[in-house]
Amino acid sequence: MPTFLQLLFLVPLTLLPIINPVGVAPIVINAAGGNDRVLKRLSRQVAVNGWVVIMASMLVGTYVLDMFGISLPVVRVGGGLLVAYSAWVMLTRNETDDVQTAVAESANTDLSEAEIVRRSFFPITFPLTTGPGSIAAAIALGAQLPRSPLPYLMGAGVAAIGAAITAAVVYLVYRNGGRLLMRMGEVGTLVMMRLMAFVLLCIGIQILWTGWADLNHLPL
Repeated sequence: MPTFLQLLFLVPLTLLPIINPVGVAPIVINAAGGNDRVLKRLSRQVAVNGWVVIMASMLVGTYVLDMFGISLPVVRVGGGLLVAYSAWVMLTRNETDDVQTAVAESANTDLSEAEIVRRSFFPITFPLTTGPGSIAAAIALGAQLPRSPLPYLMGAGVAAIGAAITAAVVYLVYRNGGRLLMRMGEVGTLVMMRLMAFVLLCIGIQILWTGWADLNHLPL
């Protein structure tokens, strides 16, 4: 029981600093097009997607990587490239593009659930929310689960609760953080987006560099 309780709190305490939902909140509001109702639905869907990614990583991540012969450093390199590319697009996009995007998104605020799901997964859920860092951490947490059938099921249930707590925190931050950014106005949000894009670029490069450094220490 102490091991299961430790796992319950270990999942959110390990993943939330890596996910950093506060840093991704400006991207969520931009994807919502400034519409509060869409923001609520998008935040909920990203939280659901994130829970699925975390659980899949913890339960089957190790087996999938072994099956395809993919190492965690390679996952970090690929994910770092995706994060850096997404941040670079945000940094180099001009004001005209922002206006056109806002107009295009606000023209259709009655999005279907299928459209919300499509918009929420890439790049908001992956790689910005549950990126290579959080996936690698989730795989490492999953490797600590007992291998006996009954303890494994109990550990998986506790891990699912911990992942649900993590997803709930992500939802609350995206939902309320987005509303706060809405009050900042278009200029304030644009400035915040540029600053966070630079931070995301640095994060992507750091993830890429960490994976590259790990690869240099692994045998080919």
